[in-house]
Amino acid sequence: MHDKVVRRRRAVLAALVVLSLILLTAYFGESSGGGLHAVQRGSMQVLAPIQEGANRALKPVRDLFGWFGSTLDAKQQRDQLRAERDQLRQQLAQTSAALTQAQQQDGLQQQNTSGGLSQYQPVQARVYSRSPSTWYQTLQINKGSSDGVRVDQPVIAAAGLVGRVKQVSSGNAQVMLLTDQDFGVSARTRAGDPGIIGPVQGTPGDLLFDLVPKAQNVRKGDLIITAGTTTARLPSPFPQGIVIGNVSRIEYGEGPLDRRIHVTPAADLRRLDVVEVLTQPQADLRASLK
Repeated sequence: MHDKVVRRRRAVLAALVVLSLILLTAYFGESSGGGLHAVQRGSMQVLAPIQEGANRALKPVRDLFGWFGSTLDAKQQRDQLRAERDQLRQQLAQTSAALTQAQQQDGLQQQNTSGGLSQYQPVQARVYSRSPSTWYQTLQINKGSSDGVRVDQPVIAAAGLVGRVKQVSSGNAQVMLLTDQDFGVSARTRAGDPGIIGPVQGTPGDLLFDLVPKAQNVRKGDLIITAGTTTARLPSPFPQGIVIGNVSRIEYGEGPLDRRIHVTPAADLRRLDVVEVLTQPQADLRASLK
């Protein structure tokens, strides 16, 4: 029974193939006005409206599938572009951080070689934490007593003075910034007029050049530097000549000598990545003054 069905199907298939060959031969052999061509034209006229209607009916479905496909492709491209953007941002951040640190290190090296700090033993440290507030301004560095860091040692950056060491542990230290309310350092203008630099309370980032005997000589834009040690009995932990900042404005009072001299720090205390602690022992400093 099964063999009969198979033979029957094969016979039908062979007959259809033969019939197709005959029709194709006859179609290409007759003229354009022949019967087969007429049947083709009639069939197209009958089927064309059906095909057009089917196309119109199926167009929303095709558009819907096309929209889904385009949306998926767009989402994939979006995700890929976002990943590339995030990667480029990360690379840019790393490059910027490395460039900033390199510039700061280069500035520190220039200070070490040309800033009169040869008698000191600078220890380079990285800033890993900041604690600024209205009254207390400090930062944490990754060097401590095991590296020779001691309390009250001066801390500098590429642009100038940062502050002094406030607290020390074996592996890190806390630095008091020069804008902290408890900070003070003897200073002078480049012309030699002495005074004291301290913070303006309640105004972070602003310094006051005070107790200047000849305040009338100070002008806006004047460079303020550390005065350094003047006597062996009262040595200063800060070497002379370190840049503190520039006079930003002068407030004049009622009298000719009544004036408040404001100074802007040279070092950007909010964006410090690398600093140096001048770790020369105090005994060595006193010995160098004798």
